[in-house]
Amino acid sequence: MSSEAHTRAPHVAVVGGGISGLAAALRLLEGGARVTVLEGSGRVGGKLLAGEIAGVPVDLGAESMLARRPEGVALARAVGLGDRLQPPATATAGIWTRDGLRPLPKGQVMGVPGDLDALAASGVLSPDGLAAAAREAELPPTEPGEDVAVGAYVAERFGPEVVDRLVEPLLGGVYAGNAYRTSMRAAVPTLFEAARGRRSLTEGVRALIAAAPPNPGPVFAGIEGGIGQLPLAAAAAVRAAGGEIRTGSPVAGLHRTADGWRLDLGDAHLAADGVVLTTPAPATARLLAGTADSAAADLAEVEYASMALVTLAFRRPDVAGLPAGSGFLVPPGDGRRIKASTFASNKWGWIAAAAPDVFVLRTSLGRHGDEDDLHRDDADLVKLSLADLHEAVGLDATPIAGRVTRWDRGLPQYPVGHLDRVARVRERVAALPRLRVCGAAYDGVGIPACVGGARRAAEELLATLPRGARDAGGQ
Repeated sequence: MSSEAHTRAPHVAVVGGGISGLAAALRLLEGGARVTVLEGSGRVGGKLLAGEIAGVPVDLGAESMLARRPEGVALARAVGLGDRLQPPATATAGIWTRDGLRPLPKGQVMGVPGDLDALAASGVLSPDGLAAAAREAELPPTEPGEDVAVGAYVAERFGPEVVDRLVEPLLGGVYAGNAYRTSMRAAVPTLFEAARGRRSLTEGVRALIAAAPPNPGPVFAGIEGGIGQLPLAAAAAVRAAGGEIRTGSPVAGLHRTADGWRLDLGDAHLAADGVVLTTPAPATARLLAGTADSAAADLAEVEYASMALVTLAFRRPDVAGLPAGSGFLVPPGDGRRIKASTFASNKWGWIAAAAPDVFVLRTSLGRHGDEDDLHRDDADLVKLSLADLHEAVGLDATPIAGRVTRWDRGLPQYPVGHLDRVARVRERVAALPRLRVCGAAYDGVGIPACVGGARRAAEELLATLPRGARDAGGQ
């Protein structure tokens, strides 16, 4: 073997230019690898997309990240956005249910109540629903076993109203899924642990709340100019560190070679010592077919929800009657079209400062298994949103601008058994030389979970690269 083969830095191909791919690329570059990021679309960022409406900068995808988990905030600081991190200006949200806009009750974890007085004061549940919730503390223990659907377990303990009017809208805001199918162990692990070995889940929720630090800081963080600035800054950091990013470069095939991998790029090929696949599960399944068939089969079964975001801009005087707060959630069983509305100009100080005479809000439509409205054209989605907003908060104003952003198959679903599936996939992929997978389909759909999973995948891959190459790459 030539001395050049011993001293060259290892080359790693990262497939996918979303936040997972960019975070993996940065960690690989830190470890001394040469990195090529291959993104099939014309831009980086995945579900994070900065845009504008009526001249106001807004997010057209995800708008915030969990701040109490460190990975996302740490990445923002690492790529030069630390001074632009902002908490929401208000975190007061409501629930549109029982023919009224009602406050989201305090003292709950993902809708599961620990404070029955606060639950009663909110008016979210009917008297019968409150009575069922109050009986939970007297029920004999119910072990969740190895895994259980959030909705099924909570309905058994608290009655269906707690699930339908609280758990569903809160959980749906994260996964756009169905609480009666979603794994508690995967989606709400703290609640799953609280349910184990306890007689009362009410007590478990109270214990979780009591265990929180006295001054934990904001739950969520945004970025001035939009959370969509994060992948743009991360991409700039990748390039500044010597990495290459190719957009418009879909990977059509992945093949093992004698000393690494070959990636098919249409009429061209790319050789790599290692590969990190950060693409959505269906695309990763296609790339693994023929190389890791059992992992591909598991990934091919991952289901996704589609949704649409309707962003509307109004003259501020025209919406003076809107309630204060960050917006409201909508239970799926109430027969409404929208599943949530965010009053963006209330929620984010930077939006209000950028356009004090304009008010921006957005709605979301579509859930897993409830996507018929997404077949309508953009104008219809705007009309449906305005109709629900009129009924919910009395909004009669005509928007000065509107944008519809569609996220087809945008959110992976985490059904019961999801973590076992993920473990099988990782075990089978790890058996192959210098190949790892990460992304929203594995450990969580939020930005911190994606960043954390990407960095772990990159670190595992770095540990498998030829030592001579790694030593040279780190010099």
